[in-house]
Amino acid sequence: MLADLTAGAVEDAESRRLSRSLAQVERDALAQSPARDALAALAPADRVRIIAEVKRASPSRGDLAAIPDPARQARLYEEGGASAISVLTEQRRFKGSLDDLAAVRGAVSLPVLRKDFIATPYQVLEARAAGADLVLLIVAALDQPLLAELYALVRELGMTPLVETHSAEEVDRAAELGAELIGVNARDLSTFELDRDLFGRLVDRIPAGAVKVAESAVLQPEDVAHYRAAGADVVLIGEALVTGGPVATLHTFLEAGS
Repeated sequence: MLADLTAGAVEDAESRRLSRSLAQVERDALAQSPARDALAALAPADRVRIIAEVKRASPSRGDLAAIPDPARQARLYEEGGASAISVLTEQRRFKGSLDDLAAVRGAVSLPVLRKDFIATPYQVLEARAAGADLVLLIVAALDQPLLAELYALVRELGMTPLVETHSAEEVDRAAELGAELIGVNARDLSTFELDRDLFGRLVDRIPAGAVKVAESAVLQPEDVAHYRAAGADVVLIGEALVTGGPVATLHTFLEAGS
């Protein structure tokens, strides 16, 4: 599944490249206002930080919410106390777009993450051109030389890489990069099975000083409390926020992570 998602995302990027060249997207990226400081926004605090996600659908759950106005959804997240906004830009299975990201970036003062299956420099430049402050890099989808290349490009453009892992070996690969923002995704993107305890098993491998992000398997306040007790600085939440009242849900989740 992960290989298919990544191949599809790269194919779609190549289609966009036919009408918007690498040189053009690079110019647009360099013309953007500087990226916001995501590490400062997500730094460890007395209570958990939340990355709230704009997410219409997923391969595992199907359609979740129409979200006709991503900017409004993001403003509700900001009102509810989120520390950053994640925007799914993958179009085939998640029904997102770079237009969603640009709309969100213009609507909130929080850092914005491009969450997609990134495997080419063109996609990284697209992210900055659309206003992204962070870019997701999935270790399982990339060999180490390509991961290092994309990581360096994200940093060069002033953005923050969120390096996503699913195993001890992948955490070690993230640490080898010097990653300062490391996520552990409870959902195995090859099988889509969930393991909420995976974060707790891997957290001690994450280097001291790196911001620790728990991803997926969050539906109730108890899930946030579980991750916080295991050592999470940040929790990324999507489905629970798009299927319920985002402001009230965020308040409840933040209380659970105190």
